[in-house]
Amino acid sequence: MSSCPTIHLTLPQCDGGSRKIRFIHLVNVTSFRLTECPHKSPVVPLYLGADLFSNTDIRTENHPRYHAKFAKKGFATKINFSSAFRFHGLKVATANNSLWFYSVQGLFRVAFEMYSKQEQLAVLENFQDVWKSQINDSPLKMSYSLSVQLDFALSSSLHDTESRKEMSQPQHCQVGRESVYVYGSDTGNASADHDYCSFPKQSLQTEHSQLLVSTVRKKLHNLDDKLSSETHGYTEQLDTIMVLLENIDQYINGNLKEKDVTETVLALLKTQDWGCVYSSSLLCGIGRWLGQQFHAANSSISQKVEGFKVQHIERISDLPPAEELATELFPEAMQTLLLHWMGLSEESTVEKRHSEFPILLLILEFANHNLITGVAHVLYSSLICK
Repeated sequence: MSSCPTIHLTLPQCDGGSRKIRFIHLVNVTSFRLTECPHKSPVVPLYLGADLFSNTDIRTENHPRYHAKFAKKGFATKINFSSAFRFHGLKVATANNSLWFYSVQGLFRVAFEMYSKQEQLAVLENFQDVWKSQINDSPLKMSYSLSVQLDFALSSSLHDTESRKEMSQPQHCQVGRESVYVYGSDTGNASADHDYCSFPKQSLQTEHSQLLVSTVRKKLHNLDDKLSSETHGYTEQLDTIMVLLENIDQYINGNLKEKDVTETVLALLKTQDWGCVYSSSLLCGIGRWLGQQFHAANSSISQKVEGFKVQHIERISDLPPAEELATELFPEAMQTLLLHWMGLSEESTVEKRHSEFPILLLILEFANHNLITGVAHVLYSSLICK
């Protein structure tokens, strides 16, 4: 009997929404395919358990226990592959060349027990046809021992250029008692473990980037179609659309300026009434972001305040007017927010603004934990005593 070369396999993958799920086709109790069956003979798609459990709350060391639980119900199986098979991108102990796989029914069970609602919806949308076609499948056995790969021509998409060069000629391999034509290479190290159960980081990033580019191009084509067929329906929105597109162009070219972002945000805010102030997610989001920005500025404000106190130590009882203090010590954005909140726009009378600025200064002192005026010190002392 001739020695069998190592057969390097890359499992195909299907789209499960935010996750990619690798799979095989179980033909019978000893055989499997990676490619579609040319004659549409009955096969059972099986989905890699490591991919189903990725990005869930289940710790990796607990995966085998969950796999066994699902296997008892016929939704999962432990497949023992012949030692001749090696898997790209999977860590499998050479002494125990086995992987856990799930039926499509098991995939749905895992999704509805462990996934978010959005991921559950993605599974429904992407796998409902498979589920319908396999609805009469029998429960899986606890384990299978597969020694025969029945692919007669591996898809070029499964291998890179170098792999295709190495695997260009079919090799006759004796695996156990079965004889099968496979595409393989004997250059692999049969004693080494495979990589961890995930795609290489660079490949994932490249694939993710390509997917995003495709999605962006599709959305732009859809926008082009809408504007071509129903221009009159978007007349009032065209100015805002133009501002957004100009920002996108500048962002891609790396020359987007803060002024342009300001105009875009204001244009979006003015497009419609965004709801009640008591239940506005938009206002909550803006408020949260502003609060974080202002909180991050606290240390620099404190430095300014300390420097100011040193310079004015001899005239603490004779400080400049509140408006000058606020302008000198606190960020303009803070003043702008509070002034408009208090109903004091730029058009307000000088007398009105002058009378309200001591209140604004006091708010800024308390909010930034930097007390400057005597009033702030007295009030703060009174408050903490209570």
